[in-house]
Amino acid sequence: MTGPRTVTVHTLDHGPITIPEPAWCLGHPDEPADYRADVHHTGPEYLVDHDARAVLAAELVEFPYGETPVPPSVYVAISVPSVTLDPPGLEGLAEVLVERATELRRLALRLAVLRAGGDW
Repeated sequence: MTGPRTVTVHTLDHGPITIPEPAWCLGHPDEPADYRADVHHTGPEYLVDHDARAVLAAELVEFPYGETPVPPSVYVAISVPSVTLDPPGLEGLAEVLVERATELRRLALRLAVLRAGGDW
């Protein structure tokens, strides 16, 4: 049986640090992080919508060394371009937002499982 995977990350303020890396992490850049507090794990991005009505992206993150450490969480970025909509356009935007809300609920359930010790 093998133990958790570890990775060495280079920082400018603490030099190289070796940290456990969760299975969902996509890796770390080769260039040093400015501060150890900036070292974080990032998972795959979900929910990216590049239509003219809305853009919503979500990704699994963890900041184990932050001033206030952040356990596994989902980072969400929402952008709705400024636009004037007619009734069908407004309905279309509402439809996109409802679909994305459903996906966010699914991610919330997966995150709860992960925080309880399960797999992503």
